[in-house]
Amino acid sequence: MTEAAVEKTVENHAFEADVARLLHMMVHSVYSDRNVFLRELISNAADACEKLRYEAITDPSLSAGDGENRITLTLDEEGKRLTIEDNGIGMSRAEMIEALGTIARSGTRAFMERIEAARTEKGEQDAQLIGQFGVGFYSCFMVAEKVDVVSRRAGSDEAWRWSSDGKGSYAIDAVDVSEAPARGTRITLHLLEDAGTYTSRWTVEKIIKDQSGHVPVPILLAEKPGAEPARVTDGTALWTRSKNEISAEDYTDFYRSLSGQYDDPALNVHFRAEGRHEYTTLAFVPGSQPFDMFDPDRRGRMKLYVKRVFITDDADLVPRYLRFVRGLVDTSDLPLNMSREMIQESPILSAIRKGVTSRVLTAIEKLAESDTEAFTKLWENFGPVLKEGIYEDFERRSQLLALSRFRSTSSGEGYRSLADYVGDAKEGQRAIYYLTGGNLDQLRASPQLEGFRARGVEVLLLTDSIDSFWVMNAPEFDGKSFKSITQGSADLSQFAKPESEQAENKPETTAVIDDLITFAKLRLTDAVSDVRVSDRLTESAVCLVAFEGGYDRQLEKILQGAGRIEGASKPVLEINADHSLVKAIAARSDDETLREDAVLLLLDQARILDGDKPEEPRAFAERLQRVFERALR
Repeated sequence: MTEAAVEKTVENHAFEADVARLLHMMVHSVYSDRNVFLRELISNAADACEKLRYEAITDPSLSAGDGENRITLTLDEEGKRLTIEDNGIGMSRAEMIEALGTIARSGTRAFMERIEAARTEKGEQDAQLIGQFGVGFYSCFMVAEKVDVVSRRAGSDEAWRWSSDGKGSYAIDAVDVSEAPARGTRITLHLLEDAGTYTSRWTVEKIIKDQSGHVPVPILLAEKPGAEPARVTDGTALWTRSKNEISAEDYTDFYRSLSGQYDDPALNVHFRAEGRHEYTTLAFVPGSQPFDMFDPDRRGRMKLYVKRVFITDDADLVPRYLRFVRGLVDTSDLPLNMSREMIQESPILSAIRKGVTSRVLTAIEKLAESDTEAFTKLWENFGPVLKEGIYEDFERRSQLLALSRFRSTSSGEGYRSLADYVGDAKEGQRAIYYLTGGNLDQLRASPQLEGFRARGVEVLLLTDSIDSFWVMNAPEFDGKSFKSITQGSADLSQFAKPESEQAENKPETTAVIDDLITFAKLRLTDAVSDVRVSDRLTESAVCLVAFEGGYDRQLEKILQGAGRIEGASKPVLEINADHSLVKAIAARSDDETLREDAVLLLLDQARILDGDKPEEPRAFAERLQRVFERALR
């Protein structure tokens, strides 16, 4: 096919399935502030310029002939158009299809479900949804009935145009290079009737300064086609300025521009390290959870610059348990032409990572000391991720343990630190007791807590999945080991009960109870490893615990669900010898059928209290019916 034939060919492509519905949802449901489209397009243009600077390190010809990097906005009130043009890296035809024709790479339907789920969360702000899904370009359809993108990749002699009305398809065709930028991308928005204000210099300039004032690329604005553009921002990198010169609003604006999120940062960490290694760090702890915080890859989102040249956003600048941190590191200690593979193995990068991690954790510690309310919000957002560090980071384990906060039987609706726990521990208490599970209300109702609650012994209530793992790697805190109350014996005899309960003087285990336990051991030998009298139960009749050398009950469930272990170990059935039901069953030694049904029902009751279901639901129902029939005769 001749070049002329190619240039005249217009190819129409469909977006992914359901994309029309997705774009409609974004325009009418997700975005509450139409102005954000401009921030998104400017951010994309700035990224293109930074990418050019990086690629020009190895191929200087890419940036030759078109002056400094810049972003130019042109207003056209008469034609009702707004144009955003950059002289960055540009896009080839394939890159256009990849970047502009593919929405939500995790799958459009799954993406829409995430948006809908986030929108239904109580208290969720629409602005916090924007930028968390990686689809900012498409926000331009809030203000445009049609969008044309003309792009020419640096070093290429071809240019391409992408066009769409955002209703389910797009067209792509070749254009003459004379109609395209010398390099880079030009986006033309054909504005809707009610979007004419975006051709007003006053409106557009204010949006640029408010939302994109610290983009590290100069932004120019032309009042009409053919007019000389005036510089609106100078492209000065915020992180190179002194902290004394930067306002809170400046930091917030830069954070939003950098991260693509629209909340306020909970914390910023800005410092310059000097000495053996010199680098500048500007890092932010977001005010809300980033959408990708629980991404299975658990990758960080910190950008690496060398002498203000963007190198990569794939460098491990913070450990995985700080992956919610957004920001950048700019150093002059690495060569500009260093490959990304060599960067990852660089001892300089390791030293930078150590320094950044320490400063971020120190800043979080200071926040905990100075502003309890702000720290509590931070912990509620990122505590589950920070606790991964207790499991993974031996060097900072003590620091992270001291920083951690927990619900407990003594915390009410608040949180307790381990220092609080140890300070209020019982005399002679050698362990920090904990209970793990997936639901706080269920944990608070757990029968295993009864004996501890009766004796005033505090128990941590751990509901995050990572809790079942880090407690195994944290041998102690302030001289006290961690002990699950669902594993092994409770060893509560060392703690005296309140005098009011001691006065009841409950009897010791009697011979009939011993006989019942012997019977239960024989009958339940295939289901449990042991049956014994409990000192942890005060209200419930039974409970299940793991044997001393086994996994904690919750950890075993997690490992079994993940296929890490084939089958569950046999638990221990503990019986409350003082419970009226147990006494009544023990007294019916003459009716073996009833006793067998009762023992099996007690085991199923313990399973239900543990959050499980009876092993044989039909048999459970039949036994229950037989017992009811006997009781009602």
